[in-house]
Amino acid sequence: MKLALVGYGKMGRMIERLAPEFGFEVALILDEYNNAGGAGITSENLAGIAAAIEFSTPHTAVTNLLRMAELGVPVVCGSTGWHGDLERVRAAFLEHEGALIYSANFSIGVNVFRRVVREAARWMKDHPGYEAWGWEIHHSAKKDAPSGTLLRLVEDMHEAGYDRRIDTGSNRVGAHPGTHEIGFDSAADTLTLRHVARNREGFARGALEAARRLPGLKGVFEFGAILFEEGKE
Repeated sequence: MKLALVGYGKMGRMIERLAPEFGFEVALILDEYNNAGGAGITSENLAGIAAAIEFSTPHTAVTNLLRMAELGVPVVCGSTGWHGDLERVRAAFLEHEGALIYSANFSIGVNVFRRVVREAARWMKDHPGYEAWGWEIHHSAKKDAPSGTLLRLVEDMHEAGYDRRIDTGSNRVGAHPGTHEIGFDSAADTLTLRHVARNREGFARGALEAARRLPGLKGVFEFGAILFEEGKE
């Protein structure tokens, strides 16, 4: 299957290296030099492309997604910081009967971690003696803070019924690939849940697994719903 990479930073290069393991041939690479303002997303460039994986920036992701929706290209999107425009993007993919799988984090471990956090919040919601926090650290080049993953974890906790304040914090330093921590603290004890990424490979493999599930799919899905076969979000 022919794959397009929209965005060609560290993640894009790792996806390119791993793509053959998942049955993909990288046939098109679009980056800041040949895709300014989405100019490289054309029917000619994307002819024969089975799927696109989009890892760009918060400022370019929406334009890229809207143009690919118009062209009917199935997309996996791992960019963060654009989810405020999710409804507009969703409407475009539904209008054109396309397929989009998105996530703030395509790591399999993080998606399991989200479900563990949700369950902990569900159990803690009825115990007001426990206050909660969320914290994350990433490399200094990451553009959004707090991370999309931490924001989603906090949403998961509230959706599970934990309606008290959740104190959050972020650090950006060095080359750290990413740690996320959720904790509950009381006068009696502390419960800490933590996911630590060793490198970017887990994110790349998750995105390629998502792309492999795109054929025949229609609609807009968060990766966890696809991974755990929970259906459309």
